[in-house]
Amino acid sequence: MVASEIQVIPNIPYPAYKRIVIVGAGFAGLKLAQKLAHTDFQIVILDKNNYHMFQPLLYQVATAALSPSAVSFPLRRLFHKTDNIVFRMAVVKEVDKENKQVFTNLGSIPYDYLVLSQGANTNYFGNTNIQKFCAPMKSTSEALYIRNKIISNYERAVNLENEEERKPIMNVVIVGGGATGVELAGSIAELRNKVLPRDYPQLSFKNMRVILIEAGGSLLSGLLPKSRDKALEYLQNLGVEVMLNTMVEDYDGFTVKLKDREPINTLTLLWAAGVRANSLMGVEEKQRAPNGRLLVDEFNRLVPEKEIFVLGDQCLQTEDKYLHGHPQVAQVAIQQAANLAKNFKAELKNKEWKPFRYRDLGSMATVGKSMAVVDLPFISFHGFFAWFVWLFVHLMAILGVKNKLMVLLTWSWKYLSFDPSLRLLIRPRYVKEFKRQWMLEETDYED
Repeated sequence: MVASEIQVIPNIPYPAYKRIVIVGAGFAGLKLAQKLAHTDFQIVILDKNNYHMFQPLLYQVATAALSPSAVSFPLRRLFHKTDNIVFRMAVVKEVDKENKQVFTNLGSIPYDYLVLSQGANTNYFGNTNIQKFCAPMKSTSEALYIRNKIISNYERAVNLENEEERKPIMNVVIVGGGATGVELAGSIAELRNKVLPRDYPQLSFKNMRVILIEAGGSLLSGLLPKSRDKALEYLQNLGVEVMLNTMVEDYDGFTVKLKDREPINTLTLLWAAGVRANSLMGVEEKQRAPNGRLLVDEFNRLVPEKEIFVLGDQCLQTEDKYLHGHPQVAQVAIQQAANLAKNFKAELKNKEWKPFRYRDLGSMATVGKSMAVVDLPFISFHGFFAWFVWLFVHLMAILGVKNKLMVLLTWSWKYLSFDPSLRLLIRPRYVKEFKRQWMLEETDYED
């Protein structure tokens, strides 16, 4: 882009000291902004959504356990009383490192410091057919799409007389044995076992297969072996068919082709097999790792830049214990943001910056009601207490008192009745005028 042809984003005051532009309001970007509230820095947050999305609970939106509003929080509301923070809903397209500005669909904005925290998106490993026909789950809209797809499949199946025609419509295949895939498989299996038979008594849910496919030899690779085994046991008790050491080769919208195994017929393939870091124009190829993550130093500075920083899933930072980079989890993003905020505050006091060191607080995953596994640095446990710890940790991490209460009440009702009330088939209309107004491509609607 030619800088002279781009209008500067209007109505953003000139900073009294220095301006920090944060691209992306996920865990890292939001934590950084909150830590720098009421400082001499002007903070400008750019995000293509006007809300923060609590991604760990998206699978519950996809399975009708929570409403989208329960896991989303308006960004502007967070900064009502912070005069040094400005938010703009914008799609960032390019960074001009030479002139220290970023280009968006609204115009350009100069920066003193730029922080990239755009996270990661679904990785299809180059398979265009899978990308075309599967259903990913990295955004609220994608989670709602999955919910609509599953419900509409059963509304369709109940009107078919032929049992063999029903099976592909009712089957659900999930690819990816990480936390997202495991939690999604367990939640769908519980729907099949306890909820859907009451909604559709005319259907035989013995014909519905819930299949979890993992290319590696175990589920939840970030957990201890005994926790992985326990998660596998929980899934099998729920009736999930777990296929380990299994590669998905292709999918045409009806048949999942597997390497050295019989194919599976399904209309619903849910893809949770990996992520790839987001990026933008202006970042050089030599600044990217082979997996797309951006190379940073111990202060999260993009190598070899001085004023550009990268946080969370988007960056690759190595330590002695993490020679291939930190795990792409929320805790890494939050801790990196907190450390960078301390360093920015240190600059105000002419103090030295401190390098980032990741502290592993543990990992956890839930499989179903009263079934979870937790690995902490000092102890590992599973079962009801692990499930309760998982609920408490996630509840406390949700933004907003109202959202916390909504989720708590929903979870309490679900625990007592096991009858989620959000099984609504909602098909939003696609408004072309809105797309033209914001100059977005279809992929820009994804988080």
